[in-house]
Amino acid sequence: MSAHPAQAARALAARIEARTPASRDRTVDALRALAIVGVILGHWLVTALVPAGGGLYDRSPLAAMPALAPVSWLFQTLAVFFFVGGYAAARSLASARRGGRASRGYWAWLGQRMARLGRPVAVLAAVWVPVTAGMALAGVPMGTIHTVAFLVLSPLWFLCVFAGLTALTPLAAALVRRCGALAAVFPAAAVAGVDAARFALGGPGWLGWINVGAGWLVPYLLGMAWARGAFHGWRVPAALLAGGVAATLALVTWAGYPASMVGVNGAHISNLNPPTLAAVTFGVAQVGLALLLRPVLGRLMRRPLAWAAVALANLSAMTLFLWHQSAFLLVNLAGSAFGRLPGLLTAPSTGLWVAQRLAWLPVFAATLAVVWLLLYRFERPRRRASRRPARPWRPAPGSKPADGGITPRDRQAAEVRSAVPSRQAAEVRSAVPSRPAADSPSAVPSRLAAGACSAAQGTRPPILDPPPNPPPRPKWVMLR
Repeated sequence: MSAHPAQAARALAARIEARTPASRDRTVDALRALAIVGVILGHWLVTALVPAGGGLYDRSPLAAMPALAPVSWLFQTLAVFFFVGGYAAARSLASARRGGRASRGYWAWLGQRMARLGRPVAVLAAVWVPVTAGMALAGVPMGTIHTVAFLVLSPLWFLCVFAGLTALTPLAAALVRRCGALAAVFPAAAVAGVDAARFALGGPGWLGWINVGAGWLVPYLLGMAWARGAFHGWRVPAALLAGGVAATLALVTWAGYPASMVGVNGAHISNLNPPTLAAVTFGVAQVGLALLLRPVLGRLMRRPLAWAAVALANLSAMTLFLWHQSAFLLVNLAGSAFGRLPGLLTAPSTGLWVAQRLAWLPVFAATLAVVWLLLYRFERPRRRASRRPARPWRPAPGSKPADGGITPRDRQAAEVRSAVPSRQAAEVRSAVPSRPAADSPSAVPSRLAAGACSAAQGTRPPILDPPPNPPPRPKWVMLR
């Protein structure tokens, strides 16, 4: 019995491997998956729910243990996400223009991109809006409701920024065509100017929100430049890594920027909310490191099991991103029935808490996996075959079929049947495996493999290619 799951996993991986185009750059998908995992683990490690005053409140271990701030550098991977997002948007826009789909208009292209982001958000709202309303009607303390709502909605700021940058993709593409990777210098300079106005000249705090768009535009533009063939070799990526690390260390050491790359409760300045120049330079370093890791990731992605895991993660990246805090809340709320469990509902004040929280990570991951199995299908539209019976074709009124009442459609079908010898037809039937029933357990790997291939290829691949020269359609009309 124990070998059955392993065999099913290998079979699923083999199907995904076989249906992935050879031209697919798998390192892009691997970088996106690493960015998602980094954000999820970072949130689970730096967020603690602590009962106080009859409610639940979030606390950060970085506030009690500032020495752990450099650890946040490992898990703040949003710049990689925007970098890959810029690459994907540039490729999508270029593909639409080559295929003639851009003639339908900018809004049609943007609508397709926004639909992918909007579907999982709609599911999140459909679940949590009534749950939050029920908590209020049940008399749950407002502090707890505020904490729950904040954790559930906190991933949405990323989607708002990402949607805004996606809307600006044509303008950003024009800038990258003119300036190449140096286009990222302009938003970086804007972030530096805003920080100087805020911290050196005593400007108003609301100026920092300009950096929300400008700061994340830097890796987005670098990703678009990558899509156009920039960053060949290792010298430029190494320069990005070295320069970004040096600039970040200088800003933290001598300019008074926080060492933590994530928000800390009670901190006067946050590098992330809104982004600062230190977050931008740190993101540049991450982009350089991601480019340097491509050869390693490329070799790893040639392993079917590793590639299958990455393909499945990319199949429902937004579902994982939006629901990881909900899985965290579910574990905490379930654990509250047993009191203050170590590392779960206790104050993050010692190193022992860190070790205890690490032990809870598999529980959070298992809960997120269950949520993913329930909701991943809502992220992509399902293409269902029509169950309506085919309408019978009838000759147009006043026309007379030739050949003794045999219609051209009948002759066409007879010609197709006669063109395929019986032995060849039997070989074709034996070579095509039967499809399991839609409600059978064996159909689940089939649906996962098909969805993963859709994520890897960008479209759902047909089972059989159409004939190169289809016969002309007979001039008959369908009676209604």
